[in-house]
Amino acid sequence: MKEKKYELIVQQLKGLLEDEHDMIANMANMAALLFHELPDLNWAGFYLLKNDELILGPFQGKVACVHIPLGKGVCGTSARNRCTLLVDNVHTFPTHIACDGASNSEIVIPIIKENTLLGVLDVDSPVFARFDSVDQQYLEQAVGILLQSL
Repeated sequence: MKEKKYELIVQQLKGLLEDEHDMIANMANMAALLFHELPDLNWAGFYLLKNDELILGPFQGKVACVHIPLGKGVCGTSARNRCTLLVDNVHTFPTHIACDGASNSEIVIPIIKENTLLGVLDVDSPVFARFDSVDQQYLEQAVGILLQSL
């Protein structure tokens, strides 16, 4: 069931980004698509690397932290290490940044083009252990589609 939902999202994303190459516009549409199509989310969006820190980009959800240092929190750690992080309970994550106290689990995927870190996709949920390897596989695929559009 989850895979079928993601397959539909992937197809919708390809259609949304097919003829558009503006990074901000594509990130905005991708954040909206994920936020409204995936269950049990309270935030979906992007942080962009600028001047050695992550700066809030397009998102859906409540207001968020604007500046995240590399290596701090789930987003900053994912960016620094250039790897996807899937966290079942963010409250036990070292250096966790509580932008929204309602967030309990999180997945963060780095966005890397030609060995250059552009930022991260950040997806949060109020449900503990909301994300699994299926989410990781399809969200990484979605980031790949975004990168192809740039």
